[in-house]
Amino acid sequence: MKSYSDSYKAAGVDVTAGYRAVELMKAHVARTVTNGVLSGIGGFGGLFELDTTGISKPVLVSGTDGVGTKIKIAFLLDKHDTVGIDCVAMCVNDIICCGAKPQFFLDYIAIGKNYPEKVARIVSGVAEGCVQSACALIGGETAEHPGLMPEDEYDLAGFAVGVVDKDKILKPETQKAGDVMIAIKSSGVHSNGFSLVRKVFDINEKNVAQYYDELGTTLGETLLTPTRIYVKAIMSLLDSVKVKSLSHITGGGFYENIPRSLPAGLAARIRRKDVQVLPIFDLIARTGNVPERDMFNTYNMGVGMTVVVDAADADQAIAVLKAAGEDAYVLGELTESDEGVIIE
Repeated sequence: MKSYSDSYKAAGVDVTAGYRAVELMKAHVARTVTNGVLSGIGGFGGLFELDTTGISKPVLVSGTDGVGTKIKIAFLLDKHDTVGIDCVAMCVNDIICCGAKPQFFLDYIAIGKNYPEKVARIVSGVAEGCVQSACALIGGETAEHPGLMPEDEYDLAGFAVGVVDKDKILKPETQKAGDVMIAIKSSGVHSNGFSLVRKVFDINEKNVAQYYDELGTTLGETLLTPTRIYVKAIMSLLDSVKVKSLSHITGGGFYENIPRSLPAGLAARIRRKDVQVLPIFDLIARTGNVPERDMFNTYNMGVGMTVVVDAADADQAIAVLKAAGEDAYVLGELTESDEGVIIE
């Protein structure tokens, strides 16, 4: 390619580094190709042919998100191949709550200085997230922003598009008192509440390397654990059991996210002792003296998603989820109340 500009490079933007980054990421993107992909990366738009076989009324479902200040941990550890998984997870885990199957994903990387190898590592994580969710990475953008952010920093965001048959969109209004709420375990903090995490631990290069017996590893490695992607397990569950609602437990924790999938007049009644809290959350609460109410209103506390089914289907739902590789258990039940979530 003959495109280059010495003047633009002198201003801080090296377009040739961008071309090099694209070349390095092609192998990662190739891992995500599905039958619907009609174009490679590098064009003005990503082309995707939607397969509507067996879908009478296709409805597109979209979701967008980023990784938030969790990226600060990646900077400190100089580890950039997992935050892309988080970015994909935050999007696809949202759209499956409608019953939609993710089809494709696009990312956006804003970076202080384009180091091609570093960008390729970031994209390798995005590609891995797409593989885990069986969707294609059909495009993206890497924007070099000299003067806007430090050369060694970046931000990452993206969006996913899925499809669901209109007649199969989950209908929360079908829920009733006595229905069972199932918890699917998280892999850790996922990608939410990191501003509080960083404040609690006063995160720096030294303490991210601190080893904790209760974590079985360092603080940094625990915090950087990628967000769990639940797509394949949920798709299997939807094919096996009548699911009434799904909630992705992200920022806002239990108190914000669970009510989003409940109709007026119903609340989730959860016994505190039944919540299988992961050690990292006990450590955050203890170190920062964070009240339990705030913990449940900020973090997933070990519960990445919740599923509501009829009580008669609970055992089968848990069995399907476990067969798909997820750890699931009964979290609580629905009760008549306007409180949304009752933790007792």
